[in-house]
Amino acid sequence: MQQAPPYHATDMKQLLRKLPRVDDVLTRSAVRDLSARLPYELVLNCVRTAIENRRAAVLAGNADESLVAIESVESEVLEIVSKRLEPGLRAVINATGVVLHTNLGRAPLSAEIVSQASEIAVGYSNLEYDLAARQRGSRYTHSADLLREITGAEASLVVNNNAGAMVLMLTALARNKQVIVSRGELIEIGGSFRLPDIFEVGGAQLCEVGTTNRTHLRDYEVAINAETAMLLKVHRSNFAVVGFTEEVAAETLVTLGGEHNIPVCEDLGSGCLVDLTPYGIPAVTVRQQVEKGLDVITFSGDKLLGGPQAGVLVGKKDVIERLRAHPLTRALRVDKLTLATLERTLIAYADGTWKEKVPTIKLLTTPMVDLSDRAQRLHDRFAEALGKRATVSIEPCEGRVGGGAMPETTLSSVAVRVAPQNDSATAIDEALRLGKPSVLCRIDHDALVFDVRTLFDAQIEVVVECVSAAFSA
Repeated sequence: MQQAPPYHATDMKQLLRKLPRVDDVLTRSAVRDLSARLPYELVLNCVRTAIENRRAAVLAGNADESLVAIESVESEVLEIVSKRLEPGLRAVINATGVVLHTNLGRAPLSAEIVSQASEIAVGYSNLEYDLAARQRGSRYTHSADLLREITGAEASLVVNNNAGAMVLMLTALARNKQVIVSRGELIEIGGSFRLPDIFEVGGAQLCEVGTTNRTHLRDYEVAINAETAMLLKVHRSNFAVVGFTEEVAAETLVTLGGEHNIPVCEDLGSGCLVDLTPYGIPAVTVRQQVEKGLDVITFSGDKLLGGPQAGVLVGKKDVIERLRAHPLTRALRVDKLTLATLERTLIAYADGTWKEKVPTIKLLTTPMVDLSDRAQRLHDRFAEALGKRATVSIEPCEGRVGGGAMPETTLSSVAVRVAPQNDSATAIDEALRLGKPSVLCRIDHDALVFDVRTLFDAQIEVVVECVSAAFSA
């Protein structure tokens, strides 16, 4: 005689039988309303997802009668649809102390500049129209005069990002030809993206010279042959080689390139436009490298420049014109919003208001006295809002430039430490990350650490509200 199944198995089967069918859920009033204004496939997929979620809960032994009721399924369908229609890209408050945080969008943009640029985006513009000549123009003329004035270069070109700028430069100047690079400069940036990969895409032949820590002028001299199309320097923006080291200066390579009629180019990476050494940030400026006679210099728009994502190429006019005329330039071109934002950011450098109008520079150069004042205000508000639920204190800390820039440079800063008395810092951190807006900080010895260098004054009250809500969750 066959034994009866255990009680829990019987109960599970009964719950599975009570799960509503897809068609039944689709006839519910609220779901029908969704189907009337949204794509049917979207609603159908959400219904199927809601039912499968409950089926999985039943099979896992985590369900009861209420969970399989059609009203409950209908409610979850509405929630799933709402979440699927929410933008995935949203604002984040950065309290990590990393100014150019690659995962958080790198350079924050000026609200004033974005507002001005949005006037271009929402309507028509003279993107490729010469208003004076009443004829077709070029999008590449916008920002050209500003870049020439700020960097001292003869000409410029803007593409979608610095990797694109490198691919264009290698393709247009050295396809099927040799490019000589020091082994100590064969960088890998975030996402396992390596310089040799850029060479492969650009169709250039990579010729490594020297060793990881020492490369001499004679290494370049010996490697030059009839197939050599470029001498390339690459700024080691995300790592440092220290100790027994040697590298060949850009101006020395320019002299060597001139002797052999070979272009000398540099990937400068961060693209600093002003001298930041008075603020303890030893960044090489674009103008400094232009004055050394390099043929082309590439750099990012959204790192130390403090603008939108873009790849900027500056250099000698005849070489830049070769790049501009290459078919790949069209595939890498930037849109009107990027150009409008970049141009207005460059204007801030040209008119001397960069320290006030470029948020990245403002964050990097904020004096310690201002950081201490900001930390005190945040501390007092935390203490008031959290009371005995946490111990709040102020401590010195070190931030980072970020964005793969200057790995050896630290930024003296001030942080507010919030140590929960009965709650888990990890759980609170998760609530902050998943909240709206998201708040990112550091965790240290079961305490939340908020570096105020990357906090804007207007965000202090918002952070306090978010942290208070996370403690109450």
